[in-house]
Amino acid sequence: MKKDANKGFRDMRTQSAAEPPKITFPCDYPLKVVGDAAEDFAASVCQILVKYDPDFDASAMQVVDSRNGRFQSVRVSIKATGEPQLAALFEELKATGRVHMVV
Repeated sequence: MKKDANKGFRDMRTQSAAEPPKITFPCDYPLKVVGDAAEDFAASVCQILVKYDPDFDASAMQVVDSRNGRFQSVRVSIKATGEPQLAALFEELKATGRVHMVV
């Protein structure tokens, strides 16, 4: 515990847990999109990403297959403009039915 100059003691664990992480927009925002492996999975992810970041550079995209080849992860970086953009992007990716996770 840390002594607060104004009032007794406060628990730093609860303070830091209550504060959300701070992101300054716009920023480069890394994403990892995981889904079932398919030849067109990366292309379908790219189609969606371009809607939210028209300057998205697909040449920097990394596609990694899982050890057994059942899944693929697409690693990219987009220009994030705000939380509403990211929420809509995540929702559209999940709505494809092909995406299992967006990190």
